[in-house]
Amino acid sequence: MTALARITAEQRRSRLVRRHLHAPTTQVDTAHEVAEALIGLHATDPATVFLAAAARMQTPTVEAIDRTLYDTPSGTPVLERIRCMRRTMFVVPAHLAPVVHSATAQDTDRLRTEAADKLAQALGWDQRRYTAVERDMFAALAARGEATAAQLATDVPALREQLTLFPGKPYESRQRVSATILGVLAAEGRIRRTRPVGSWTSAQFRWAHAHPLPTLPAAEARAELARHYLAAFGPATADDVKWWTGWNLTHTRKAIAATGAQAVELHEGTGYLLPDDLQDVEVPEPSVALLPGLDPTSMGWRHRAWYTDPAHTAALFDRNGNIGPPIWWNGHIIGAWAQHVGGHINHHLLTDPGTAARAAVHTEIERLTAFLATTCVTPAYRTPLERRLAQGDPSA
Repeated sequence: MTALARITAEQRRSRLVRRHLHAPTTQVDTAHEVAEALIGLHATDPATVFLAAAARMQTPTVEAIDRTLYDTPSGTPVLERIRCMRRTMFVVPAHLAPVVHSATAQDTDRLRTEAADKLAQALGWDQRRYTAVERDMFAALAARGEATAAQLATDVPALREQLTLFPGKPYESRQRVSATILGVLAAEGRIRRTRPVGSWTSAQFRWAHAHPLPTLPAAEARAELARHYLAAFGPATADDVKWWTGWNLTHTRKAIAATGAQAVELHEGTGYLLPDDLQDVEVPEPSVALLPGLDPTSMGWRHRAWYTDPAHTAALFDRNGNIGPPIWWNGHIIGAWAQHVGGHINHHLLTDPGTAARAAVHTEIERLTAFLATTCVTPAYRTPLERRLAQGDPSA
């Protein structure tokens, strides 16, 4: 029996630094190029899109990233904001959007049924009421062209009704009906988010009618998405692919097999690389990256011990597995950063990376400070270390 080729953690980190654009010589000019390299940018927190792009661009500006997202010269978007992997929001290259959507599409009939059942139980709505409110909302959106959920609720008062989520639980909350109805329509691809109200950190998006994305055969789309994932994130285990995509194990195994990927030996077990990607990657120059919470690199694998010390997990991640803003050095997470309410950036190193790394961190802090200018950013998901740094404890 032929032994599998072994890919070391050091080699994986070299691939990560180069392919995820952490090194200065790999930085690019546009947010579109960043999204291409990473398949997509996490967009649950709107600020993540801008900060993830800026960290990988040579001369980033908010205006340039905003134009790429919303104001392309042709009028045709080059980036699409869609709900896809693990039912979370991403900004993905427009040409990949049909593949990503088809590969990760939820059972929209089931989502619609669940939404109708939820409204029936909470508010006594029957199907006729649901259909009528949705129809009125579409009419209001057509009249306005673009509208926020709040504006639509002004036009259609039924959208202001509230239901209780997770009643009796510690995390019980109240939510407007508009969130449920808009969520189903977005999953169906019938509406889309456009530029938010306010600054680039705002989560108050406008909505507009959408042209439905082309639908590809699901198995074909899954194989294509797996190929893109392995090209950007490989080598990766089947567990990594399953976690990142949100697929079940059967779909994961079939998709990997369809790429023709070769099995390799990793510390975590069997991993996979595309057949034309088996050669070692040259070690890149020393590099530091200050990435945002939920960055695609940090959230790209299920197994993370090769780039994050497990002893640091409690400080870097919240209880739901969301990472705060980390500091990377040569493909390792070595610390965290946060913006103080006064605007300056505090940071804390969880391990001593040496004099050169500490100097590089300070240089990158200066670059990020210039990008942020007068904007203060608070991550949507707070972590223990980020909170302490944001409150003014640089030693954390």
